[in-house]
Amino acid sequence: MSQDEIQTVVRQWRDTAPEMVLLDGFHALKHALRFEADVRVAIAGDKGSVLTLADELAGDLTKRFSELVTEVPAETFRGLVPRVHPTQVAGLAVRPSPQQNLDRLSCAPRPAPIVVLENPRNLGNVGAVVRLAAGFGATGVVTTGDMDPWHPNVVRAAAGLHYATAVESLPLDGLPPGPVYALDPEGDDIRSLMLPDDALLAFGSERHGISPELRERATKLVALPMRPQVSSYNLATSVAMALFHWGGPRPAP
Repeated sequence: MSQDEIQTVVRQWRDTAPEMVLLDGFHALKHALRFEADVRVAIAGDKGSVLTLADELAGDLTKRFSELVTEVPAETFRGLVPRVHPTQVAGLAVRPSPQQNLDRLSCAPRPAPIVVLENPRNLGNVGAVVRLAAGFGATGVVTTGDMDPWHPNVVRAAAGLHYATAVESLPLDGLPPGPVYALDPEGDDIRSLMLPDDALLAFGSERHGISPELRERATKLVALPMRPQVSSYNLATSVAMALFHWGGPRPAP
């Protein structure tokens, strides 16, 4: 590729980066492409190593990586990304509109639950939850509060799997329809319940739990089994346990 073509890609990156979703690293870019994200530009410090990774880990996308990724000088690459991922590749993709996400979250009948995170604070934990939701085929992840669930650190922790589910921030009074099963130590043991496909599985913070407002909204309070004197589970662990229970064996009618 000529210097003029490289400079064109660099200008495109700089001009569009503030409005786009940063796909930081090979796996984030891989998942975004697999789930049909609108990836506008991708750069690498070493395109050859990226294509080798694609051959090894995502042979279905090797041709797409070859067409999409532009190699830029290592110094240029470092100047375009907040920090250099070990795989030395990054992309920019269009973020789905709130209406697109709301349409997916509000579909009926809903084939799988929505995970609701009330006022989460840790970006990495939110990313881990998005990754879990994508893996379990959940309808989506909704956060309340002022954290942007599409923050670059969340997308990085989720390995780009935001595009495999619906991820949106909504006020508590704007949640999609459906019964709210809120996780709380005072609730019924989750092992005694069947979680319906259209459930909203709501999780509070590890320190404070669910708010009084969410408790009032809840259809049912649900507790995870926990050994006495253990304070709490990690948020992502709690979500994984609840989703595993939802997707597990169903009792015979």
